Amino acid sequence: MPIEIEQGAIFVADAHYPNHGDDFFKLLKKIDGGEIVTSQLFLVGDIFDLLFGYNDYIKSFSEDAIKLLNRLSLRIEIFYIEGNHDFCLSEIFPNIRVFPREVQPVRFSLNGRDVYISHGDKYCVGTFYNFYSFILRSRIFLKFFKFIDRLIIDYQMRRLKKKSICFEFENFHKRLDRVLKNYPKNSLIIEGHYHQGEIYKNYISLPSLACSGSVGVLRGKKVIFEEFLVE
Repeated sequence: MPIEIEQGAIFVADAHYPNHGDDFFKLLKKIDGGEIVTSQLFLVGDIFDLLFGYNDYIKSFSEDAIKLLNRLSLRIEIFYIEGNHDFCLSEIFPNIRVFPREVQPVRFSLNGRDVYISHGDKYCVGTFYNFYSFILRSRIFLKFFKFIDRLIIDYQMRRLKKKSICFEFENFHKRLDRVLKNYPKNSLIIEGHYHQGEIYKNYISLPSLACSGSVGVLRGKKVIFEEFLVE
């Protein structure tokens, strides 16, 4: 049986922490302090600008958020839908339900309706991207990577910090029409990845927290976008 999505569930995507602001950490602190109340937190990929398992050095860039997430996971349900910037996370978040790319989309339920959640980089991508994604997530590769990691990680973190991540996706609806062919027609689709913050047909493209300061929240039977002021 698919897990039921509960009222007030929060959906966060593409925070790209810490390189593109600390709104994600501030959001976690508000949940931890009771200022924001929710029983379910869905992390829909690219929450961190770069984070992967089996590597202690990469964790040092986001240690504060990692600790806070692990503390929150003892009190509320947290579901982590891995993205293309954050993967192999089960060993980092032992109490969080982590869903890697190969098991996405993940089926949930909302008032009897199927809801499929994915980061958004599963469909309509090329063969090379699929192969690259498979190799990058290999436990053997990541463990070998420990011997050469620091210079490469430092370079990647500098590069990602300079990257422009907020943009308008041209011909976005045409792209979504292709993506939707991979899903049942009567289902609700929730994805991140595109940074658009738009609802199209039965598809919810979550906003990038880094770009808009917004997240998705289940209110009634709809997921709406809300901006939690983080000062």
